[in-house]
Amino acid sequence: MAIRVPGVTHAKQILRQAKYLVNQSSSTSVNVPKGYVAVYVGENEMKRFVIPISFLSQPSFQELLRQVEEEFGFNHPMGGLTIPCSEDLFVDLTSSLNGP
Repeated sequence: MAIRVPGVTHAKQILRQAKYLVNQSSSTSVNVPKGYVAVYVGENEMKRFVIPISFLSQPSFQELLRQVEEEFGFNHPMGGLTIPCSEDLFVDLTSSLNGP
């Protein structure tokens, strides 16, 4: 999976869509602290991760969201943001966003 930085306009659009999903799912989510969002990650079996909302503004995370949108759209049957990639890839990406 090649990571490219999307254009500013497209990044803003993805961020707006992700924030909409956060707001929409936060009213029905359980055990998600303020400032975080639950996402479901996996290729076959989905695992739930709770990540800081600040990740949504990171270029590498936005690129992942763009690729998910491009390939799968934003219809998420789990009721939250679904990211169909390997857990290892997701953990590597989010670990790099947390800093050293």
